[in-house]
Amino acid sequence: MIGLSRRRNRDVNTWPGFVDALATLLMVIIFLLMIFVIAQVYLGAALSGRDEALSDLTAQVNELTSLLSLERNNNQRMELELTQLTTELSNTADQRDDLRNRAATLADQLAAAELSADEIEQKLLAALASLEDKESELTELRETTGEKITDQETRIDELSALLASRASELEEQKNLSDEAKAQVAALNQQMLALRQQLARIEAALEASERENEEKDAQIVNLGNRLNAALATKVAELQRYRSEFFGRLREVLGDRQDIRVVGDRFVFQSEVLFGSGSADLGEQGQEQLAKLGQTLTTIAADIPDDIDWVMRVDGHTDKVPIRNLKFASNWELSAARAISVVKFLIDQGVPPNRLVAAGFGEYQPLDNRDDEIAYRRNRRIEFKITER
Repeated sequence: MIGLSRRRNRDVNTWPGFVDALATLLMVIIFLLMIFVIAQVYLGAALSGRDEALSDLTAQVNELTSLLSLERNNNQRMELELTQLTTELSNTADQRDDLRNRAATLADQLAAAELSADEIEQKLLAALASLEDKESELTELRETTGEKITDQETRIDELSALLASRASELEEQKNLSDEAKAQVAALNQQMLALRQQLARIEAALEASERENEEKDAQIVNLGNRLNAALATKVAELQRYRSEFFGRLREVLGDRQDIRVVGDRFVFQSEVLFGSGSADLGEQGQEQLAKLGQTLTTIAADIPDDIDWVMRVDGHTDKVPIRNLKFASNWELSAARAISVVKFLIDQGVPPNRLVAAGFGEYQPLDNRDDEIAYRRNRRIEFKITER
């Protein structure tokens, strides 16, 4: 029973669904028809508008075709006119060139004519200026000639007067000729006497020149002999000086405070004197005694014709002296040199062979400012030399 009821229900429900499907299909078809109709309407309107536009375009094309035909005709006409104008322009250009050539020729001829006119004008002005210069020169020449003529006339008058004066003087000279001849003879005698006196003076001068030349030769010879003698004496004195220094070096030995400097024998002051004193110490007297004995021995061998002396030079440092006995280093150096000379005289050295000199601090051996330099500068120097 239950199965039959279900089958019946199933048969009953099929038909409404079919109806619904058909209704839906119909509605779709109607909708599509409506769309097709609307599309047909729009397409018809569009096609109608396009036809109208096409008609308008066709009309415009026809109009443009007619216009193009007109333009072509115009172009042909204009080309023809252009050809004619080109021909005319060519002819005009030829005429223009011809006119330009004629204008250039005329300009050249005009310039040449102007130049010729300028040159003619300049030449004319130059000729006028030259003519004026010639006229001024002619005027000046006339004035100068007139002045010269006047001067010449004046000169002629002066010469005439001078001629008259000379004529009168000539007459006077003729009258005085005898007296002039006597005066000329006297002058000739005086000139002869003067010439003779001049000859005697020239002879005396020549004799005097010969005597002077002989005397000059004698003086030159004497000078050469004197120089040779002096050179010999100097050489001998140098030999004795070397011998003296050699013997003195042997006697005194190699002491550091007694040395040879050039042509001098140098004693440091400390060897002979105390500080600030001019009194010889015992050591100094001993060394000077050796020096005096050596000098006496050498002096006996030196010939008497060699005029030599032993010079004793005193030197100090530049430190100022401060005592009551010596006012300056100069006095101290001189006093020390004199003390040495007196001692050597006591040793038998001839006084006429000794010289004492003081130099103070003004001839240093070392210019530095230290005790070593001061010690080197405090010294007594001995030198054998010519008087």
